Amino acid sequence: MRNSTNGKHPLSRSGQSAKLLKERDKPDGSQSSATVSRRTRDESQNRSPLMLKVRKVGIDTYPENTAFLRRGDNGYGAEQFRALRKIEISAGGCGILATLAITDDPQIVAPGEIGLGEQAFRRLGLPEGTLVAIAQAKPPQSLEAVRRKIGGDVLSDSEISAIIADIAAYRYSPMEIGAFLVACAGFMTTQETLALTVAMADAGNRLEWHMPLVVDKHCIGGIPGNRTSMIVVPIVAAHGLVMPKTSSRAITSPSGTADTMEVLANVDLTADQVKAIVAREKAVLAWGGRINLSPADDVLISVERPLRIDTFEQMVASILSKKLAAGSTHLVIDIPVGPTAKVRSTSEAARLRKLFEYVAHKVGLTIQVILTDGSQPIGRGVGPVLEARDVMAVLRNDEDAPEDLRERALLLAGHVLDFDPALEGGRGYARALELLASGQALAAMERLIAAQGPQRETFKLGNFRHEILAGEDGSVAAIDCHLVARVARLAGAPMDKGAGIDLLHKVGDQVRRGEPLYRIHAESETGLAFARDLATSDTGYRILS
Repeated sequence: MRNSTNGKHPLSRSGQSAKLLKERDKPDGSQSSATVSRRTRDESQNRSPLMLKVRKVGIDTYPENTAFLRRGDNGYGAEQFRALRKIEISAGGCGILATLAITDDPQIVAPGEIGLGEQAFRRLGLPEGTLVAIAQAKPPQSLEAVRRKIGGDVLSDSEISAIIADIAAYRYSPMEIGAFLVACAGFMTTQETLALTVAMADAGNRLEWHMPLVVDKHCIGGIPGNRTSMIVVPIVAAHGLVMPKTSSRAITSPSGTADTMEVLANVDLTADQVKAIVAREKAVLAWGGRINLSPADDVLISVERPLRIDTFEQMVASILSKKLAAGSTHLVIDIPVGPTAKVRSTSEAARLRKLFEYVAHKVGLTIQVILTDGSQPIGRGVGPVLEARDVMAVLRNDEDAPEDLRERALLLAGHVLDFDPALEGGRGYARALELLASGQALAAMERLIAAQGPQRETFKLGNFRHEILAGEDGSVAAIDCHLVARVARLAGAPMDKGAGIDLLHKVGDQVRRGEPLYRIHAESETGLAFARDLATSDTGYRILS
């Protein structure tokens, strides 16, 4: 279906398209398809846009904007709707693009209304009952550049910028995004990676701090329980450096920093709230999605996840674009290296490190890349409640706090503190240890929780539990990080805060046949069954007798 040249809604009123279709199908052939197409286009230029009232529909369609219309109730036939992949919804200077869904359920949307899913309603920003105009969305011009990329061409900075702007505006379908990602995964130059990073940072909001030193830390992920940020941030804040830590929710892991911090405090903060908290406490631990930092990245990730695309180029662009948008000036990157981590060899780590350093230098970020041990999970808990337990045990200096989590956090906090010109070279680790041991880091975390708003709901471990037992006597030689993460996710983490895995043994421990290796927690019998079935078929532990 073509768009009209004057921006009017292109769909014909009831009966018009059906009449044209019947005329085109006459046995005598008196109506050619070209004539019908021309007549449809000419008639569309004289029609008023469709006007409907907004209705909020309580359906989570993340990350897409989705709009719901009743079939036929607005004077349009179902055949005409099938031509619409995207529609424009606008009123009073506000507008969004949305994927159209047709419903026959009168409980979802009534005649004269357009229903908007949770994401679309929030992004449009207009109250229920507002009269909005509906029009067919034009196909994005940047798709031509995607076709060229599929053919093996190198794209210019402006072409990549146009693609990212359209993705951020939800003009692409998941299939089109997938085509772009697969084409980039096949071949991408360092210049294209740089252009992608800048375009993604520019596509959303950017925080400005107007100070020369704004520090941050990021781990590339892949290691269950590696919740060091929640220890590093209060240590750095207690020292006095500014560290506005915005984090994603979990993508493929059992918990992200935002998911775990949410067990303790509110993380759904506006940009103004983030700025106010940082002004008082020097730091924040917030969910970046609410602030709309590098929004195209969230859309890309939603397609990358089912396709299992996670190239170094896309990883670098994803991480650095969000740090740029968050206003960071100095950044520590943690790259765990291990047989079941995202990076599995030192040669891979060296290539990724160089790519991070190249792009960071070009965009003006001072960066320190640290290679760490990614051979097994960190800490004892995997899942939001369990990871929050471990974090607070470290901050409280509990005797039974997981030592590996404590040491990893101190290592990374030390490198962040080394950015402070007031500290003598190499004293960052000693200063981090001092702030943790003295209780100043714990006090900084307690102030952060109070400033962000303590969590009103009390999250507890799931009541459904099952222990996975060792099949033989021996020493734990290896733990599969990927499998442990899968088991925890099947149990319900991170959506179910109390779901996850309590690790009872780590690499090097001696175990006896029938002794528990780890305990699965779930908030439902179904989640426990899914996790138990996978863990029973493969515990993820390799034991040498």
